[in-house]
This record gives sequence, C-alpha cells and structure tokens, in this order.
Amino acid sequence: MSFQNKTIVITGGASGIGLLCGRCYAREGANVLLIDIDREKLKAAVEDIAASGGIAAGVRGDVRCYPDVKRACDAAVSRFGSIDILLNCAGGASTRVFQCDMEYHEYPLEYIDWGIDVNLKGPMYFSREAMKQMVRQRSGVIVLLGSIAGEEGNARSVDYSAAKSALTHGFLKSLAQCGAPYNIRVCAVSPGPVLTRPEMAQMQTLMGRAAEAQEIADFILFITSDKASFVTGANFMIDGGRSCMSV
Repeated sequence: MSFQNKTIVITGGASGIGLLCGRCYAREGANVLLIDIDREKLKAAVEDIAASGGIAAGVRGDVRCYPDVKRACDAAVSRFGSIDILLNCAGGASTRVFQCDMEYHEYPLEYIDWGIDVNLKGPMYFSREAMKQMVRQRSGVIVLLGSIAGEEGNARSVDYSAAKSALTHGFLKSLAQCGAPYNIRVCAVSPGPVLTRPEMAQMQTLMGRAAEAQEIADFILFITSDKASFVTGANFMIDGGRSCMSV
C-alpha cells in the first residue's frame, strides 16, 4: 500500500481517527494536510507528525464555512501539487459536544443545525471542492466517515444519526456516480464502538469488544490504496458485528 508522494487531506485531523490516519499515511511517505477548528491541537498534531519524520501541514478551518474549505484545498494543491485522498473525519454528536441531555422535541434548534452542518454539510462541502482538483487529475479517493448510529438510529442523538445515514447512503452513492467517469472512487467507513472514548467499551458487539482505533485506520488505508482500486460506492461496517444484533 504505497502512498509515497501522495497528498492526503484530512478534516478533523488534529485528534482521534483523523490524526491517527495522518500519522499512518505520513509513515508511508505521503504528504499530509490536516484541517481542524482547534488551532492549538492542530499545531501540536503537525509537530507530532514532523517529529517522527513525516511531512505535514495544517490549516485551521471550519468545515461549515465554504471559504475555509476552499482555502484548505487550495493550500494542499499549492504546497503539494495534488489532492489524492480526502478523508472526511470531522464530526461529532451535538448532544456530547454541547453536553445536552434532552429529548428530541425539547432539543435546541441551534444544536440540531450544528449537528447537520458538521456531520453532513461539511463532508459535502469538502468533497465538492476536493473533487475539482481530482477531476483535473482524473484520479482520487474520497472517504466518508459514518457511524453505527447511521444504521441503528439513536433517540438521544437524532441529528447525528440522521446526518450519518444520509452521508453513507444517498450522498455516498450519488458521489460515487459523479466521480466514476473521472477515476475518482468514493467509499464510506462506519465504525461501531471505538476506544477513542472509554465509554465505548460498554457498547455490545458480536465480537464482545470495542475496536481499537488502529483497526479503523488500517482499514481506511487499505480502501484508499491501489489494492482496493475496484471498490467504490460501498459503505463498510467496522462494528464487530453489532449491526447484526438485535440491540
């Protein structure tokens, strides 16, 4: 799985699965551009990759703001000459971000808007802008990060569940159709519980455990490599069989 001299653009790249993927791609010789809204974490992430001998740059940006999206994609092309892979990792459940434990009919509208904007509009914005360069190159891979919540639903995180479902079904398949004539592949990865947060260990799976974050990163690297060159339009559940259970 050679990524030598390829340019990887990662939203939400200063933490979690986004940062882990950035480290992995950099070790494989890729140029990594991280985008995150947290300036301090972003600076630390870029320094971390560089300290390990990798090539990385950071652009502070809000995935909800199209000028920020364009600025980040322009920076990738200006600095590294291409956008070969886009990982849409930025996202999060508004209930957790805003620490709001209300039933849906009482939930503040501004939190619902945040959840839809970050988890659905953000990936749509970034995919649109990155695809412009990929069309010029006539090559590229776009990855959408979904969630088991997009398959199961979640009464305590309705906007998150709805956004992830739309992302990994309608948008995924539509974007794959748009990209295919230009040799652009589009895939989605929908993790079940992942040990990026301790409470994820409490979610049941057929395998009897939550995933290590590295297991998700390894799969993302595989589907973005040339070894998966005939794969597009598919949503891959990495959930230890949870989607097979009655939960």
